[in-house]
Amino acid sequence: MALGRNRRRDRGMDYWPGFVDALATLLLAIMFLLTVFVLAQFILSREISGKDEVLNRLNSQIAELTQLLALEKSGKQDLEDTLASLQSSLTVSESERSRLQQLLDAGAGTSDAANLRVGRLTQELDSEKQVSQRAMSQIELLNQQIAALRAQIAAVEEALQASEARDQNSQVKIADLGRRLNVALAQRVQELNRYRSDFFGRLREILSDRENIRIVGDRFVFQSEVLFPSGGNELNPEGEVEMAKLAGALLDLAKEIPPEINWVLRVDGHTDDVPLRGSGRYADNWELSAGRAISVVKYLISKGVPSNRLVAAGFGEYQPIAEGDSAEARAQNRRIELKLTER
Repeated sequence: MALGRNRRRDRGMDYWPGFVDALATLLLAIMFLLTVFVLAQFILSREISGKDEVLNRLNSQIAELTQLLALEKSGKQDLEDTLASLQSSLTVSESERSRLQQLLDAGAGTSDAANLRVGRLTQELDSEKQVSQRAMSQIELLNQQIAALRAQIAAVEEALQASEARDQNSQVKIADLGRRLNVALAQRVQELNRYRSDFFGRLREILSDRENIRIVGDRFVFQSEVLFPSGGNELNPEGEVEMAKLAGALLDLAKEIPPEINWVLRVDGHTDDVPLRGSGRYADNWELSAGRAISVVKYLISKGVPSNRLVAAGFGEYQPIAEGDSAEARAQNRRIELKLTER
């Protein structure tokens, strides 16, 4: 080094090597400082990280302690509530003990009455047991009777089934008899219709062909003016003549009709709708129509027609054959109808 300096001195002042040495020294110092700073930073970060972990542990411990404190406070409150409840129960128990002591003191003097009551209750219980025993006996008897009734019901059901079988056979026979009866009745009706036609035919022949004597359906109709005076029920001479002809035709027909046909001649009296004044023999048209029908029946009986073959009926003004209140309509409604029918 000295040799080098001497040579430099010999050549002149050269500052560059010193500058380089200074610069190198500065760099080494800076590197040393940076190394020291990095190490310090590393150590400091390690310390800070450790402190953070410690702080977190402390925070968690504080939180746990806080929860434990809250639980302790809650437990304390529960204990206080329990203590208050126990004190209240103790007070109630003491009052109940006092009341029971009073009852015991009061009941000590009535023990004899209680014993007597117990005796009566025991007797009543014995009586109830006896009644219950009798009831059980009756129930047993009723069960036996029910069993007997069930046996009787079973027998009745068997008899009913047998009766139903017989009834079914009877129904078949009845149906057959009904069919035969309907056939016989139809034959009777046809036969009676034939005699009715003959009867009406004979009446046409023997009665004069007049407008006030006509056939309407299955009835022979006489206008009342032909047979009766106005407002009366006694046959006039002209009506007696017509009824005498009718009686003769009816007697001739009675000889031809077989005795098994139970026929009758129904005589129906009808009036118009003009009310009666009430001052005469009849109070209303009901009585007048019935009286005229009865007069015809009695006259036919007087001519030999059997009374059991005649029927009289009065309809008043309630079965008109002509509507309206004209003189012609009222004249048609005032009539005597004859119908040959079965009884």
